[in-house]
Amino acid sequence: MAKQYTPSAIEKLWFGVEGHLKQFVSLLLHRKTPNLLLMQNHTCFRNPSRLRAFPLAAGNILDVLVRPASFRLEEPKGFKKMPRTSAVECPGCPPLRALTTDVLGLVKVVEARGKTGIPKMVETWGQPDASSCVLAASYSDRKTDPLLAVARKNGLVEFLNPINGEALGITEIDQPGSLDGSLHDDHVVGLHLFKTKGIDVPSRSVSLLTCLEKGNACLRSIPVRDVPENSSTASPITWNVCSSGKIICSSVDKSENYALFGGKGIELNMWDLGNCSKIWTAKSPPNSLGIFSPTWFTAATFLSEDDHRKIVAGTNNHQVRLYDTSAQRRPVISVGFRESPIKAVCEDIDGYTVYVGNGSGDLASFDMRTGKLMGCFISNCSGSIRSIARHPEFPMIASCGLDSYLRVWDAKTRQLLSAVFLKQHLTNVVIDSHFSDEGSNSPSTTKNSHRFPH
Repeated sequence: MAKQYTPSAIEKLWFGVEGHLKQFVSLLLHRKTPNLLLMQNHTCFRNPSRLRAFPLAAGNILDVLVRPASFRLEEPKGFKKMPRTSAVECPGCPPLRALTTDVLGLVKVVEARGKTGIPKMVETWGQPDASSCVLAASYSDRKTDPLLAVARKNGLVEFLNPINGEALGITEIDQPGSLDGSLHDDHVVGLHLFKTKGIDVPSRSVSLLTCLEKGNACLRSIPVRDVPENSSTASPITWNVCSSGKIICSSVDKSENYALFGGKGIELNMWDLGNCSKIWTAKSPPNSLGIFSPTWFTAATFLSEDDHRKIVAGTNNHQVRLYDTSAQRRPVISVGFRESPIKAVCEDIDGYTVYVGNGSGDLASFDMRTGKLMGCFISNCSGSIRSIARHPEFPMIASCGLDSYLRVWDAKTRQLLSAVFLKQHLTNVVIDSHFSDEGSNSPSTTKNSHRFPH
């Protein structure tokens, strides 16, 4: 018959079993069924009560019998149990309407109403399909005729009405063939829907810039909605951004006259979209240690809306660089941020602040006049940040990534305003700057229907 341990004996077991004790024993009593919790090498194993013994040290066997149900350990005075779940206090945010895309090809609409509303998902467009994963998105945020373009993994670019999700057009991006007649696995990584030109009324077409991983860029006119039978569109203009390497990031300036391209093995370069010619190429910074550092740009944007000569880029070796094309080819400022690759950069409307997100879920803001880290955004992001968007009016930004959360932040205090769980890994987020609550509870499809005339 096994021994029955008294409370004093249990206390001795817990505190006084030899100095060379290598494992710890904890006896847990439940109201109905007693259990034994064994902790060994920092790993917990929950075992049934029939287990009677296990070795503590070399040559030592300790018989253990779970205490009778009548025995209870008294909790000390003032003891408070830890909660099983923790709630994050979110103060809410101003009126907001954001659209997100994910790896299953869905477009989800998130809205916040009221002065300090809590964002909620109100609509989902599309059917879940892994082959329709959205790789890139561009939003023509015009007060009239807004348009959303999404580039999918299957090689299609779809045009949607961002107010009600109506499909307005679709086009297939041609992939260059190899010598044996097979198609390259060449996905769209750069997508820009021209906002200044809008929808051409006679031909009902829009201008679109696309860039594939292998460097094949194309500027074309795409028909949307009901196209007249006698209408004609201009022939596409194509050129090669690079001869080798892999394009990862691209960006178009506010005036939509210049474009940036960069990637793995490809130095950052700028092109004039008027004549499709390269006007500037970056140069790697000098390395005093003699250590080879491969070229690997992961994100890029224009710093100011009024000056296309200043560029901010993020690299795979967690550097944030500022380039001035009018001064030199090498970076003017280069600062490191944590230890993960930079995955997203976004400029602020002030012309000198950028928001940076990396592969570990860290989000921070930098003053690129000096390269100073202004501060990190306070949260518990657990996945890579893939997209950041700045609200053009309110001082707040939205970020999303692989942890499936859309987060809204205060751009000044860097505090979390709200977070919405959207189930799938998110790839892009855009903000509707013309959305306003106006105290109405009507759905957005009715309230904003005048923005896209039929």
